[in-house]
Amino acid sequence: MRRFALALLAVLALPALAPAAERLSGEAIERAFRGNTVSGRYTNGGFFTEYHDPNGQALGHNGWQANTDACWITKPDRICYYYGPPSDRTVHCFSVEVSGDLYVLRNSGNGMVNALAKVELGNPRNHTDNGTPWYCDGLISRAPGPPMSRKLAQR
Repeated sequence: MRRFALALLAVLALPALAPAAERLSGEAIERAFRGNTVSGRYTNGGFFTEYHDPNGQALGHNGWQANTDACWITKPDRICYYYGPPSDRTVHCFSVEVSGDLYVLRNSGNGMVNALAKVELGNPRNHTDNGTPWYCDGLISRAPGPPMSRKLAQR
């Protein structure tokens, strides 16, 4: 019984020993993600991996399909992704917290954890647009809040 009590005490102390998560500003998110690959799992179990091209494209796979027209942009306190043509575009924005090398993406609307991810330096999975151009267009530039300065994809 004593061993069980000591083991339980050790497990209960673990959260106190873990480093606290730090919420990132938009600038910090951009520094971490820009030119790197963010890969992880959604809370529903799906896997995603996206290279954050400095030109604004999000190359790779969003968990449901290969990206063919996805873009990313940071705002003062979050990152937003834009998928699809203007006629049926979806927008997903997340606050980002980091603890060690683990990134926690929370839905901006409700604060619920959406995904856990790691940042891989560069583009180690060789994500590409496969020669199919897409344009990170005006929706991003007209989105609320000032976008971080960057050239938008215009291929």
